[in-house]
Amino acid sequence: MKNIAVIGTGYVGLVTGTCFAETGNNVVCVDIDANKVERMKNGEVPIYEPQLDVLFERNQKQGRLSFSTDMESSIENAEIIFLALPTPPGEDGSADLSYILGVADQLGKMIKDYKVIIDKSTVPVGTAEKVKEAIAKNTSVGFDVVSNPEFLREGFAVSDFLKPDRVVIGTESAKARKILEELYKPFVRQGNPIYFMDEKSAELTKYAANSFLATKITFMNEIANFCEIVGADVDMVRKGIGSDARIGNRFLFPGIGYGGSCFPKDVKALIKSGNDNGYTFKIINSVIEVNERQKVIIVDKIKQYYGGDLKGKNIALWGLAFKPDTDDIREAPALYIIDALLAEGCTIQAFDPEAMENVKEMYGTKISFMENQYEALQNADFLIIATEWQVFRTPDFKRIKETLSEPTIFDGRNLYDLEEMKKHGFRYQSIGREIV
Repeated sequence: MKNIAVIGTGYVGLVTGTCFAETGNNVVCVDIDANKVERMKNGEVPIYEPQLDVLFERNQKQGRLSFSTDMESSIENAEIIFLALPTPPGEDGSADLSYILGVADQLGKMIKDYKVIIDKSTVPVGTAEKVKEAIAKNTSVGFDVVSNPEFLREGFAVSDFLKPDRVVIGTESAKARKILEELYKPFVRQGNPIYFMDEKSAELTKYAANSFLATKITFMNEIANFCEIVGADVDMVRKGIGSDARIGNRFLFPGIGYGGSCFPKDVKALIKSGNDNGYTFKIINSVIEVNERQKVIIVDKIKQYYGGDLKGKNIALWGLAFKPDTDDIREAPALYIIDALLAEGCTIQAFDPEAMENVKEMYGTKISFMENQYEALQNADFLIIATEWQVFRTPDFKRIKETLSEPTIFDGRNLYDLEEMKKHGFRYQSIGREIV
């Protein structure tokens, strides 16, 4: 059992703290938002993430998981301190380290004995050195700063944490290494590796991984777009190349681009790091360009179908989150679609199982939010699908057809079989496949 403090209770911080408590550690999660801390103390999970609520309730009830706004008292007995703080992108793509370095500055004034201080946030190469300097200027107490990037998929974050493919730890301290080997031992009992490396390599590993996955998604979207031009079927192409062990079948599903809190931010931050060091990432710059275009490609398809005039169209929109099983709307393609359609003079009736409250904060009454997916179809001219929630995969097609003004679906996630769409009499357009 170890005493752990987690500074920051966003997606990463709350999942990290809860999962470490689940393996018997005592964890205090710290946040400056007093209202949020009070809600968590009262048992409310502030984010939607499958399985998190069960672990949260269990560990809070058993006294292993607690919450505080007082950082100094929270770190007093903690041997390990995780920094899970936001690193929002600047206009130039740079990661804003002010939250991390601000906390590091405070920690230097607070620590009274040896601590392992861990960057859990995704940060540029060289951040561990900056954190070390910020702490060291205010203390003579011994400490180590470690890079331990997270590889959590929203919607699968709990299972990813409890059963990681790998754990990456950047430290050259033998003492910190021993402590973290003990901490992560329960999570790698099936033999999945812990990779120890220097801090800079660990920091770059996270950026490189996310940028590669973003590139893979974007490459498949370009292939899908070309399939439409030449009459090929992207589903067949995807299966054909995905069976090659060198390529693999994951992250090959075409659609309307990637979004979320990680890929857009991390790709831009890697480009900025390259520029700062005199290196241009040509491939990754192209990834951003293609992905931005892909987010609104479905609007181009709609405009082409309706002769360029969408004014007055009432549109049903299924899906707002950037991916299913999360309420996260950061950089969600649906938001780009909404902006483009509003600019064309359309009205929008939207439904999402989890993300509507977050979108309401952005758009207010500019769009309508419906109680369920079928209510969103009432008086709508056609349907757009922007997020591949499971509840959208096997809908009542008869009801859709009867409710829409015309039986037309623009599917940005390729949810439905083309033959089935033909059978039901829909005009159906997806990504990289035949128009039905």
